[in-house]
Amino acid sequence: MSEPNSYDVALIGAGIVGLATAYQLSRISPKLKIAILEKEEGPARHQTGHNSGVIHSGIYYKPGGSKALNCAKGYRYLLGFARQHDIPHDICGKVIVATRAEEQPRLRGILERGRANGMQGVKIISAGECREIEPHVNALEAIWVPQAGIIDYKAVAERYLHLVLEKGGKAYFSEPVLKIGRQPNGKMLVQTEKQALQARLVISCAGLYADKMAKQTTPGLGLQILPFRGEYYELKPERQHLVNNLVYPVPNPNFPFLGVHYTRMIHGGIEAGPNAVLAFAREGYSRWDVNYKELLETLSFPGFQQIARKYWRDGLGELYRSYSKAAFVRALQHLIPEVGEADLQRGGAGVRAMACAPDGTLIDDFRILEQKGAIHVCNAPSPAATASLAIGETVAQKALKQL
Repeated sequence: MSEPNSYDVALIGAGIVGLATAYQLSRISPKLKIAILEKEEGPARHQTGHNSGVIHSGIYYKPGGSKALNCAKGYRYLLGFARQHDIPHDICGKVIVATRAEEQPRLRGILERGRANGMQGVKIISAGECREIEPHVNALEAIWVPQAGIIDYKAVAERYLHLVLEKGGKAYFSEPVLKIGRQPNGKMLVQTEKQALQARLVISCAGLYADKMAKQTTPGLGLQILPFRGEYYELKPERQHLVNNLVYPVPNPNFPFLGVHYTRMIHGGIEAGPNAVLAFAREGYSRWDVNYKELLETLSFPGFQQIARKYWRDGLGELYRSYSKAAFVRALQHLIPEVGEADLQRGGAGVRAMACAPDGTLIDDFRILEQKGAIHVCNAPSPAATASLAIGETVAQKALKQL
């Protein structure tokens, strides 16, 4: 039997985090032989290509945590990269809006976090000042976040890939990884549907299948990915004047998502959403997509059962909004009362990969597992796209220590 193709690094997953990692590796150490393995026909086909394109400012994250630190660094890196490579983006700012009195103390808590994270220019604004920025928004008061923006993350990921290939990297698309193992010579063997690759180091950035890849080398991983679908509506063209840029609610402290909001897209149009409902398949972009094996894995996982007990009321509300346009619109009307059912048409959907421990703890921060011969990005939730170059740099530095 012929010797398998040999590389320094075999990187699994061509989403934005995987490609940012490959780019950082090729930039820091151009002589490395890098292979990118991706089960889809091209890059950025899942979380990267289905998100709303927001450049996150870092205002929500716990000061000193890896989300806050990577978002701040990644934000600077991303803007520099976008300017250097002429990727469309706009630092348009956003408002976080309190529509009820009980939300005002939480609004101030968000402001304090933003300032603790070193953000400049964030401030509380009055209802009148908010209307000057977003004339149709219903606000008691709001936070103005000048750092927030929008970008085309798929274009960013494609540029990362282009730069890796320019440096001699190889990309193998339509090649699902079946198995990762260690050879007697100490090198890692990666088996796809089409070939076997040998590598000194395997890096997995597999998103919705991050746990599956990590368990190949760490059977007792201790976390599972839960898929939550986020569905969007779009404002019809004649009603897009209702939103100028980005309008967010004060997050519900009892639910681990930001809540439905309005987002101007970099290539035009206004998205409204997303909700957050359990997907019945890891790549269940439609309400009708069901993978019974994956659904059973989710429902039988003790961590999911704990979450269901804790959040069942909120979860039922989200599920109801998934099937009822009227209920979805009522949630949106808290921010912009003028929006009606006739103003919205169904848009796209994305699926978030939520890492959960067996005790029901949602792993909120980035989680990178490192062992000899393998590095697994086990959890990279939002703001991973904004922070992609910072996460990629961190993983690349870990990789270079092994190499």
